[in-house]
Amino acid sequence: MSLPGGTWTLGDLSVTRFGYGAMQLAGPWVMGPPADRDGALAVLKEAVAQGITHIDTSDAYGPHVTNELIREALHPYPESLHVVTKVGANRDEKGGWPPARDPESLRRSIESNLRGLGLETLDLVNLRLGNAQGPQPESVAEAFGTLADLQREGLIRHLGVSNATVDQIAEAQAIAPIVCVQNMYNLAFRHDDELIDKLAAQGVAYVPFFPLGGFSPLQSEALSAVAARLGATAMSVALAWLLQRSPNILLIPGTSSVAHLRENIAGAGLSLSADDLAELDKIGD
Repeated sequence: MSLPGGTWTLGDLSVTRFGYGAMQLAGPWVMGPPADRDGALAVLKEAVAQGITHIDTSDAYGPHVTNELIREALHPYPESLHVVTKVGANRDEKGGWPPARDPESLRRSIESNLRGLGLETLDLVNLRLGNAQGPQPESVAEAFGTLADLQREGLIRHLGVSNATVDQIAEAQAIAPIVCVQNMYNLAFRHDDELIDKLAAQGVAYVPFFPLGGFSPLQSEALSAVAARLGATAMSVALAWLLQRSPNILLIPGTSSVAHLRENIAGAGLSLSADDLAELDKIGD
């Protein structure tokens, strides 16, 4: 099926620019199992049925919950489907995200992701940096070097970074090639505008997390006005804007509802005029 935005190439992997983020399939605040397990499995199956070939997950979600759901719903995986995971932080009993970026912890995380997903090689692994407050200045040499070692061992196909600064991205690229950067970005939070353009020139994907604002949905008079003019929802406009912002932006909006998944796909296909884009661009000024 044809999805909004077409495709992008992550290294040697072709993926749909409209993907799916599995984080919301875990329980409240990304802890524990879903209230509706059958519903969660149905969303994953519908994502693939809709033609999505890029699913984003992490063994820390739940923890272990989303990977187990993905394996139950979709394994053995279609050859066209690529599952992207993330390491570098764990979940604690209080729902925090303590860092786990020492070599031993990273190796354990990779092995746990492989087991949970039922794979021998992970297509793409993002190294999560910083903390819940955002990127933090720190060297990535040891942690990213460890992932590069695991890549050479054949456990990882491609590498990326998440929650990263410009300096950390450059430091990682000096160690091994990266195919994507996954940072917080949306209509109202546009700190990475310059970075997105730079990565596009390098052929590196940019994957915004919280594309709809995360736990605090985007609120803007300009966004509401454009949506009303188009007869669409504000969230549809926000997704469509991201796809039109740059060809290297890949979307991974999450949902635990089949109906909402279909709404997101339809919404991302909205065509925004030059006037629409100019009005929306003012939100991030």
